[in-house]
Amino acid sequence: MQTLSQGYKGLSFLVGLNMDRLMMIGAFVAALYAGSYTALI
Repeated sequence: MQTLSQGYKGLSFLVGLNMDRLMMIGAFVAALYAGSYTALI
């Protein structure tokens, strides 16, 4: 049971790290899109 709990904590930590990375990639893509949109105007 303890191993399962530690594994779950590790998994949630990895998901948290990946979620942060995905949010940064999303913000980067949104910034590129906004920049190209304003360049077209």
